[in-house]
Amino acid sequence: MKGSDFSKLIKTRLTVLVTFSASISFIIAVKQANKQGVDTWGLLYSTTMWINWIKLVVGGFLVTSAANCFNEVIEVKYDKLMKRTMDRPMPAGRMTTGQGLVLGMAMGIIGTYLLGSLNLLTGLLSVFSILLYAFAYTPLKRVNAVAVFVGAIPGALPALIGYVAGQPHGRIDEIAIILFLIQFVWQFVHFWAIAWVLDDDYKLAGFRLLPTGERDKTSAVVTFIFAVILVPVSLLPTIYGYAGYYVGGVSLIMSLLFLYQAFGLLRTLEIKAARTLMFGSFYWLPVVQLMFLFDFIGK
Repeated sequence: MKGSDFSKLIKTRLTVLVTFSASISFIIAVKQANKQGVDTWGLLYSTTMWINWIKLVVGGFLVTSAANCFNEVIEVKYDKLMKRTMDRPMPAGRMTTGQGLVLGMAMGIIGTYLLGSLNLLTGLLSVFSILLYAFAYTPLKRVNAVAVFVGAIPGALPALIGYVAGQPHGRIDEIAIILFLIQFVWQFVHFWAIAWVLDDDYKLAGFRLLPTGERDKTSAVVTFIFAVILVPVSLLPTIYGYAGYYVGGVSLIMSLLFLYQAFGLLRTLEIKAARTLMFGSFYWLPVVQLMFLFDFIGK
C-alpha cells in the first residue's frame, strides 16, 4: 500500500483537523487545572505536559483514523459508486476489507491505549466515539438526515476528549461543555454545506444527508437556522467569563460572516454558494478555537 493510499484510507485532512481540535482543548484544560491548583500533569509548557500532549495527539490521530477505516470497510460497496471515493484503496481493489479491518483494529487499540493512559474517561470516550461514528452514524447515512445529528456527536467529541485528557482525573466541567457545544453546532452548518455541494455524488450511493434529502429551500432554511444558533454559542466563552471581549468580538465577526454565507445559500440555492459556505466552515472553527486558546492561556 502506497503512502497516498494510507492517506486516503484514514482521511488525513479530516483526521488532522480533529486532532488539532482535541489538542487545543487539552492545553486549555491544563491551564484550567493550574488555575485550580491542580498540577498533576505539570505546569503549562512543562515536560510532563508535552509528553501527555504527544500521547493525546498520537492517540487521537490513531483513534480517528480507526473510525474512518471502519467507516470505509462498512461502506466499501457504496464508495465504489461515488466519484470522490471510488479511488480509495478498498473500493479500488488495492486493499481488502479484511486488511482494512485489521489495520483499523490495530490503530484503534493502540490509540485507545494511549488515550486511556491519560485517564480512564478519555479512553472510554474514545471508544464511544469510534462505536458511534462507525456503527451508528455510518449505517444511518442511507436512512435519512437524522444521521447528521448522530454524526455531530462523535464529530464534536474530540473537543471534549481533549479537555478531559488535560484534566488529571478526567473531569468534565463548564468549559468542557462549552467547547463541545461550539463544535457540535458548527458541525451541522459545515456538513450540510458539504452535503449540498456533493449531493449528486452522495445520491449515487443512496446517501440522503440534506435536511429534506434535497437541495431545496427547506434544507437551506434549516442550515441557516443552525448558523443563527452558532452566533450565541460562539460567544459562550465570553458570556461565562472564560474569555475576554476581544475573543467575543472576533467570534462575533466570524459568526456573522458565516451567517452571511449561509444567507447566500438561502437566497440563491446554488452549489457555488454552498461551496463558499463550506470553505467558510474550514476557517471558522480553527480561528474561534485558537482565539479562545490564546486568550485563555494568556490570563
